[in-house]
Amino acid sequence: MNDSNNRNALREEVEAWLDQNWDSEKLCEKGAGTYDEKSWLSKVVDAGYAVPSWPKEWYGRGLNGRDGSVIEKAFMARKAQGWGRDRFHLGAITIYKLGSKELKDELLYELLTGPICCLLYSEPNAGSDLAGVRTKAVLDGDEYLVNGQKVWTSNAQEAEYGMLLTRTDWQAPKHKGMTFFIFPMKQEGVEVLPINQITGESEFSEVFITDAKVPARFIIGELDSGWSSFQTAIASERLIMGQGVTERIGRSAQSKVPPLVDLAKRNNKLSDPVLRQELAQTLSYRHLNSLNMNRAKAEFVQKGASSLMMLGKLAMSRVQHGEAKTAGNIIGHRVLLDGDSYPDSQNGNFDAAKAYMNSIGGGTDQIQKNIISERLLGLPKDQELDKNIPFSEVKSNSTES
Repeated sequence: MNDSNNRNALREEVEAWLDQNWDSEKLCEKGAGTYDEKSWLSKVVDAGYAVPSWPKEWYGRGLNGRDGSVIEKAFMARKAQGWGRDRFHLGAITIYKLGSKELKDELLYELLTGPICCLLYSEPNAGSDLAGVRTKAVLDGDEYLVNGQKVWTSNAQEAEYGMLLTRTDWQAPKHKGMTFFIFPMKQEGVEVLPINQITGESEFSEVFITDAKVPARFIIGELDSGWSSFQTAIASERLIMGQGVTERIGRSAQSKVPPLVDLAKRNNKLSDPVLRQELAQTLSYRHLNSLNMNRAKAEFVQKGASSLMMLGKLAMSRVQHGEAKTAGNIIGHRVLLDGDSYPDSQNGNFDAAKAYMNSIGGGTDQIQKNIISERLLGLPKDQELDKNIPFSEVKSNSTES
């Protein structure tokens, strides 16, 4: 049987399974009446549809990207949840790639069937230079006591687990002596305070950690080798951001007409040749980045990493800022208005402010440019005078508190 026949057979299988299990009108499990996320996701995971690229041992089907997309398209056509968790669930992906067999046995199924996993990376004095983290974890029997502060953490209020980057050896150089944990969030000693954004949302939070506990068996990777483990996690995050998954998607984005073209039509601007050229350019950037991210996904599946992801994340930032600017040009002077009475202006202003999230999250645009210049273009790195000295001797880190 050739690849085309295999995919047709898979499509028929998935569609028959959805016919039997999913109510497309009520958007819930058949016979359930209302949507129960954990119950439904358990079914999807058990069927091997949630993480189709993973082996059967870990709830997958061992499929390649093209075959996996058959499952995604079938689920999306029915508006069914649970597909693509091998690409979009950062916690599960990281545990799958780096966790011990014991850790995967204990947590992987749980993560795939519901819990949000936030990212506990950035700190007030360790943002662009994450190797300067000062949150410390100290071994106490068979668990670690954690103290420190994290900031700009997405979904921290809802998260049941966090991927936590800590300092475990203060005598090692700053890129060493760190350990990466899967960290239980719902415990005493973890305080989450929302950060109010210019968009009116509060997606990010500060997280204060005081004598909180994490089992030693919850180390992701190896003790004191957290920088390497963290690189795998952030590579997946940049791939997701490069695809634009984090952008706000309104109803117009679900239609076959691109949102900006629809906006230009409604504002009688499609006859303007200069604006048409600008629209063509913005749409071309998005399409080019989509092609680039397809290459990155294929390379990531094969090698576990892809330098193209660095380009994609930076490119999506440019796309979002560019599209916000084009929307402003379409709306014209009315962009100065806002509120429910002026929906185009309200959406345009929201998107312009929201674009900065992609410019900062997962590493700032400036950091991405540094990485691209060094790792892709082979340009010399900036001198790091504190790279090979004990972290305790770094000038701004003379104490451990």
